[in-house]
Amino acid sequence: KPASISRTSGRYRKLAGTSSVDEELFDKPNNSESMGEPTKAKKEQRILQIISKDLIRTLRVPRIERIEDTIALPSSGIRGIISKARIGINEERVALKQAYDKEKEAKMKAAEERKNQLLEIDQSQKEHPELTEVEQDALKRSKRIVNRAYDLQMEEEQEIKSLNKLILCAKAQATWDEQLVEKKEIKDLMDEEERRLDIMMEVERRRGLADMKMIEDLHKKQRMEGKDQIYGQIQERMEEKLNDNMLKELEKEQVHRDQERMNREYLEAMERKRKEQQQLQEEIMRINADVMRAKEKRLEEEKMANTRAMDYLKQKMEREEEFEAEQERIKKEKEKEITRLRALQQRAKDYKAEQDAIRAKRSQDISDRKWRMQQKELAEKKARDEANLKASRLEQVKNKEYCMMLEANREKADMERVLKTQMELIAKEKEVEQKHNEEAQRHAASLRQQSKNENSRSSSEFVLDTVFSHMHCFSVCESNAFPMTKPDVPVIVCRATGIPEKYCIQVERKSRKIITDPRTVKA
Repeated sequence: KPASISRTSGRYRKLAGTSSVDEELFDKPNNSESMGEPTKAKKEQRILQIISKDLIRTLRVPRIERIEDTIALPSSGIRGIISKARIGINEERVALKQAYDKEKEAKMKAAEERKNQLLEIDQSQKEHPELTEVEQDALKRSKRIVNRAYDLQMEEEQEIKSLNKLILCAKAQATWDEQLVEKKEIKDLMDEEERRLDIMMEVERRRGLADMKMIEDLHKKQRMEGKDQIYGQIQERMEEKLNDNMLKELEKEQVHRDQERMNREYLEAMERKRKEQQQLQEEIMRINADVMRAKEKRLEEEKMANTRAMDYLKQKMEREEEFEAEQERIKKEKEKEITRLRALQQRAKDYKAEQDAIRAKRSQDISDRKWRMQQKELAEKKARDEANLKASRLEQVKNKEYCMMLEANREKADMERVLKTQMELIAKEKEVEQKHNEEAQRHAASLRQQSKNENSRSSSEFVLDTVFSHMHCFSVCESNAFPMTKPDVPVIVCRATGIPEKYCIQVERKSRKIITDPRTVKA
């Protein structure tokens, strides 16, 4: 702050801590009035409590400033004001105007006379010098004494007394008659004024009732429009939900069709694994059933929410009706006060309507925001479910591929083991067959060599020798089990060389015939 302002801080009346307005710009402060004013305002201030549909407000009525300059009027002045305030017919208006003009002319004449008298007094004062106050008092006193003495002298005479008495009686009677007439006129005027006031009050009352009825009709119309709007919004929400449900059903059918197609492809590709695929299908159906149950539960919750909203609206309407009945009773009890504060209540109602509109809009925004959040959560949940299904599907496919790979590896290992075993068996059989062929070749070579060495022997002896040598080489145990005969020798040789049994039997039969009948050799 500047130094000059701090030095003259007593001359300033500050509105705030940072204000430096000079109080001499306005008026000299009156500390006593400013200090006593708040208590007076508090005493004269009224507090009204206005109860609306969903709000209780406390209003502070501004204090009524009392008029300090009051006057006291006599009854004649009041009658004159009442008579002037009357609204009569044209003749009365003309008469009143004429009387007013006459009265105005009389007042102007009286004012002119007073003006002349004042001029004469001024002239006389100019001609005759003014006396001192003592001299004026002495002169007035002497005049009063002289006048009093004259009056006493006149009253002492009998005739003057009787005349004075008659004059007083006449004056009294005239005054009495005038007072009676005046009282009658005043009574008539008061009765007429009361009737006029009654008519005006009745008109105002009817007008107020009509206004109140019109306001109530307007409020009812607004409530009905609000109800219709709310029902319309509910209907729109229901239609939107039906559309969403239809879209969800279509999506579900599409998903189901895709799933069936995938299942068919999978069944065609994996026919050998039908049981495992059936288990997978059952698992998928169970997941779909869980999803459907979740959707039905969500729909049931939404239906319950709508039911609760309808119950809330119904309860709110009942509370509004009860409140309206209570307001009607309060209005009947305080009709005069409501009439006097109509303008104030109208402003309060307008403000309340604005607040209701703002509150309704805010509640609508909140409900829309909640609905959008719910839709977003549902979409996120659906996306999560689809992602989980896809992930589980991929995991199952991977598991199936891994199991197939393991089984293929096992089958390959088994096949390789079987092939290895078969190859070993084939190799062993080839080795045995090779050994057997080598032995047969050696034996045949030895036989050929023997046949070459013993060409001189006979064929029968050569065969017997060959058989016995063959039996001796292979150490046949059966040779000692039964006695050998000539027909048995070719059979043994045939069997030893690996000839089939039926040929051996034929050889045996022919050999027996040859032995029994030598003539059938050529045959």
